[in-house]
Amino acid sequence: MPEDPRDIYKRIQAITDNDGRLPVPIYVVMPQFPYEGQLDVKRVVEPRIPEPPRRGDTGADDCPRCEYLEEGGIWSDEHWILAIEKEPTGLPAAVQVFPREHVDLGDLDDERAGELGRIVVHLERAIFGLGSIGRVHVARWGDTDAHLCVFVYARPEGFGELRGTCLPLWEDILPPTPQDVWHYNHKKVAEVFAESYGGGNVLISQDDVPDFGEVASRLEGI
Repeated sequence: MPEDPRDIYKRIQAITDNDGRLPVPIYVVMPQFPYEGQLDVKRVVEPRIPEPPRRGDTGADDCPRCEYLEEGGIWSDEHWILAIEKEPTGLPAAVQVFPREHVDLGDLDDERAGELGRIVVHLERAIFGLGSIGRVHVARWGDTDAHLCVFVYARPEGFGELRGTCLPLWEDILPPTPQDVWHYNHKKVAEVFAESYGGGNVLISQDDVPDFGEVASRLEGI
């Protein structure tokens, strides 16, 4: 049977130092880790059972995603929406994939689950089509909201420090992508995705890109 969380906590406490902290893992000296210098591991507090509810756990009425369903949308169809943050992040592209229906990952039926798999595959291809992309990362956490959201990140080519699971941290550390480039990239991703996936509506418009020709010429030098 699974180990009780309280027993896990006891094992943690058994190896903490006099300050109640776990040893610093070897991971912090790897090139991908974004911080250096003296580091301490946060103290692990006793598990809270049951966990506090997430936003939307009681249904769509208290779900912020349902309230602002198409905000930041770049593509949609009858069942799915692709969206981006309004303000650029430090990556060339970062797309959120979520269903219109208020469901979590384990609630998807086989048809929707199959669509999600196809969406992720075609979205990766569209992002690689931008050029100068080293890898496409896919993640899902679900600890804040009960509405399924899959995050798809574009890692810029050549940056070894950005490899691996720390990419979402680097996304907030790196300087934001210029606004016009941000919109250009996601408009292109949405258009290529729609053609490759086979339908849906591109929601990001030409008006979102201030000077399309100038942006294209700038991208040639990246």
